[in-house]
Amino acid sequence: MADSAEIPQLSDRLRAILPSGCAGNRLLAALRPADLAALAPHLSSAELATGQVLFDAGQDVVTTTLPCYGSMVSLLVITRDGDEIEVASIGREGAVGGIVSAGFKPAYGRALVRIPGPAMTIPTARLEEAKARSPALADLFARYADVLLAQMMQSSACNALHSIDQRMCRWLLSTHDRANDATIRLTQETLADMLGVQRTTVTAVAKALQDEGLIRTGRGRIEIVDRPRLERRACECHGQIEAHFQRMLPEVAE
Repeated sequence: MADSAEIPQLSDRLRAILPSGCAGNRLLAALRPADLAALAPHLSSAELATGQVLFDAGQDVVTTTLPCYGSMVSLLVITRDGDEIEVASIGREGAVGGIVSAGFKPAYGRALVRIPGPAMTIPTARLEEAKARSPALADLFARYADVLLAQMMQSSACNALHSIDQRMCRWLLSTHDRANDATIRLTQETLADMLGVQRTTVTAVAKALQDEGLIRTGRGRIEIVDRPRLERRACECHGQIEAHFQRMLPEVAE
């Protein structure tokens, strides 16, 4: 994923029709001008709040949310006991809801805002109408759906095969990519819930990574200090997903 220096270049195409500060979504930035113009009248700006539920299991997904620079949403599976396990994360590279279906079928899991920030929203029905009129728009979202499915599949394999410290490193890298911020505003308790482990385990791993100079922890935040070394500590899952993203959506990833 590209760094924040590229955001102004992407924003040029959107500045005329989108609210200021919300041009950081790369799916929107990758659209053809005609497709962007078709969506523009239906787009609204929003400010996502930590802990906000965009939709829950069993609810119809009537609104599609496109996180912008700095914000991130987790897709969660909720167990019968109420535990939350993250299966995918979505930031400025993607969209939440309305990816394949028109949103008239109930969601399987929960979409929860993990990192607050700006976003764009559009009624899912309006997005589907635009996709029906534009093969290029439909193709872009179909390729994004493939990437999202791949992320879920890789996450499942990672949870089964790799150590907690590898999984935690992968999560930190992915979150850095999605939100494009080296400082991740998240408590270790929340991170433990997402990884499906005890908080004491996350605390121990975080201390080891901090002692090695890879991260710096504080109250409610984790800062990535040395990303290259963090990448070497992580499992191969992060690199595989990013490579697939580059193949499937080069116009979004670059």
